[in-house]
Amino acid sequence: QVQLVESGGGLVQAGGSLRLSCAASGRTFSMYVMGWFRQAPGKEREFVAAITWSGGSTHYADSVKGRFTISRDNAKNTVYLQMNSLKPEETAVYYCAATNALAIKSVRVGPYDYWGQGTQVTVSS
Repeated sequence: QVQLVESGGGLVQAGGSLRLSCAASGRTFSMYVMGWFRQAPGKEREFVAAITWSGGSTHYADSVKGRFTISRDNAKNTVYLQMNSLKPEETAVYYCAATNALAIKSVRVGPYDYWGQGTQVTVSS
């Protein structure tokens, strides 16, 4: 069993930055993919970024390339999402997710087996 807890959300004005954290506990993450997703009110959940726990390969949605950076700290079992130049339309609940790297179809599609509770990010204009 894997438990994921997000933190770091909050209110920021357009063009500002936030860093989200996802603290993981339970089973080892050496063979896992960690992803960030977001869901805005009235919209479907969408993929934001992902990283392989062991290899460190990163993947991003086209809409956030060049602005967001996903990273990991293996010693702390924590994944981060650095978000720069935030836009009002990126206001959403941001979720951390994890799954076995060998079972996933793709980092964007999943499926992801474990999810955090989400952290609210609000970008004001």
